[in-house]
Amino acid sequence: MLSLSRLLSLSLLVLTMLTGPAFAQDDDPDAVSPLRLSYLEGDVGFWRYGAEDWTDARLNTPLAAGDALYVDGEGSLELQLGSRAFIRASDDTELSIVNQTVDFLQIKVTSGRMSLDLRSLPSDHSIELNTPNAVFTIERAGYYRVEVNGDVRFITRRGGQATMVPAGGQAMSIYPSEEIVVEGTTVARAETYVAPELDGWDRWNYERTEDLIETASERYLSSDIAGGSDLDRYGRWRVVPEYGTVWMPDVSHGWAPYSTGRWVWDPYYQWTWIDDAPWGWAPFHYGRWVYVGGYWAWAPGPVVRRAVYSPALVAFYGVGSGVSVTIGGSVGWVALSWGEPVVPWWGRPRFVGRPYWGGWGGPRVVNNIVVKNTTVINVNNIQYVNTRVNNALVATPRERFGKGYVQTAPSPITQTQKRTPIRGVLPVKPEPSSVMIGSPGKVRPPQTALAKPVIATRPPRENKLPWGGSGPKAETRLVKPGMADTRDLPRPRQEERYITVPKRTTQEPGRPQYGERAGDERPRPSQPPRFNERRESSPAFDGRMREEREDERREAKPLNEFKEFKEPKGSESSGPVEPRGQSIEAREPRPQREPRVAVPDAMPRNDREEVPQRPMREPENEGSFSTRERERPQSQPQPRAAEKAREQPRESSSGFGSPQSSRREHAPEPPRVERGNGKGGDAREETRADLPGNAANRMYRGGDKKQQGPGGR
Repeated sequence: MLSLSRLLSLSLLVLTMLTGPAFAQDDDPDAVSPLRLSYLEGDVGFWRYGAEDWTDARLNTPLAAGDALYVDGEGSLELQLGSRAFIRASDDTELSIVNQTVDFLQIKVTSGRMSLDLRSLPSDHSIELNTPNAVFTIERAGYYRVEVNGDVRFITRRGGQATMVPAGGQAMSIYPSEEIVVEGTTVARAETYVAPELDGWDRWNYERTEDLIETASERYLSSDIAGGSDLDRYGRWRVVPEYGTVWMPDVSHGWAPYSTGRWVWDPYYQWTWIDDAPWGWAPFHYGRWVYVGGYWAWAPGPVVRRAVYSPALVAFYGVGSGVSVTIGGSVGWVALSWGEPVVPWWGRPRFVGRPYWGGWGGPRVVNNIVVKNTTVINVNNIQYVNTRVNNALVATPRERFGKGYVQTAPSPITQTQKRTPIRGVLPVKPEPSSVMIGSPGKVRPPQTALAKPVIATRPPRENKLPWGGSGPKAETRLVKPGMADTRDLPRPRQEERYITVPKRTTQEPGRPQYGERAGDERPRPSQPPRFNERRESSPAFDGRMREEREDERREAKPLNEFKEFKEPKGSESSGPVEPRGQSIEAREPRPQREPRVAVPDAMPRNDREEVPQRPMREPENEGSFSTRERERPQSQPQPRAAEKAREQPRESSSGFGSPQSSRREHAPEPPRVERGNGKGGDAREETRADLPGNAANRMYRGGDKKQQGPGGR
């Protein structure tokens, strides 16, 4: 039963309520879940609109429209879009985030190599790649790779399909397992080839994605939340009675949430937290932090269908001894606890300053009281639970807020200091240094890459900064699209260049022509290995069992050292029972009865069926089992039924005879046709020159234009 004081507190909350409820973030068209910079290797530069210079890129940076990244030399980076979509780049790649909405992502690539490993993509989502020669639109899951180096090469794999519009041309379809080469910038020409075989970059992408998506933390998180694999590596999941499943990080004593990192300015979300921890993404943009038994734990709450991103889940305070934060003092913040609302400092005017539970699936709690969805709360009366935890409320001087690492100058707040809640927009004005996420960078892209024109379907988003700002602009020219309708687009400036992708119709767009610079035909893949072949050929496959069998054979004692005993009634053999693991060399001859032929467990199934199940006389001077196993011919992939009937004669129906005649007679195998080595083509094509037409699965030969004409396709 509620006490009288708690009833009065609840009554005050209702009597002092605001005029209307908070707007949900789902209704805001500008609110999106940004890309996460999740992996860095080597030198990677970062630039945000309004910054004075390039800086070193940092993990866990939420990317916004207008952000640019540059990978120098042998570096590489990774961007995460949700939990099952990854964008990776390396080798002198310059890319920029042009635009992002709830269902659309636009990326510009002017140089280098980039791959998109999309294990899942909602049906109404699309990703657009802007390059100097063409624009590519991706609307389904798959693996995609684009390389920009004068020409543009675009490869689809794993069922991926895309639509391409070259400069001055018409829309074209790109099918799975294809490579498209686009040449020219004024009027581009596209050619299609079969996708080449996977190289080291593709294999690394495949393997890394498999490691990231196979995570135990996914069972507690929404599919929209990235960084689940980091939680598996840097903490433990626990179940507590008060909050259910929570995650406890491996941190030192005295640590508190939002104490090691920095605040940066985002064009839409304004002040955004970037944490220094490698796992510092999901726990600082989703869920709540609770203090349980002397340990900090992150509570994601019940899994929701769609997670909602927040720049930080904290409550702000003005801290000082009788001094207003607008004039001086410090800015403090504390992590939200279980079910507490965030008071947005970003978004539309009617959205700012009102309690908000967007993306939270648990109960809504205010002052330890669960409130209903329709209850409107006075934000000035909210008392946050984590302010009672030592060192949980930290602050930094107002003049230093957003201008450096918080870990260099955090100030734990004592209970005796005066705290004034800050509701809504923070009283701190951003500066050019507020968008620099780190120290001045060591690398920056060449000016030619920044000024290179690209093909796009829509103009970039215009970012507005409180202090104004400008960035590098590409000098481009307007191109008239071949089958575009520009009536619905705003009139672009003379130096811009846009192409409209036609709407979907029942008739599919055309296809690029077959490439003239076709090299060798893609090698034909080998037959999939059979289970027993893989077990025999791979040393790691069932290796422990095979080692134990070999040890048993080596340590086996001679047969005469064991006592003989009678077999049970009904047995075919009346001789002594042999101990398991006894080698053939150690057995005494038994002339009274011919032995059966043992079928090894490692023998392939087709060979096991071909062994006649009848008594056979062992040949003289027969070696041990391991010797016979080495001499036994290796099984080949099963031929087709027609080839098997043509190559193998029928076995005699008598079933008896000498050991040599009793075994199946195999016809000599035809000579194996060697595959092309990249120089002389495929030998199969030479042996079957009577096939009509030309080989279709020709791979792109590269920049060698003069060695082969159109007839060599």
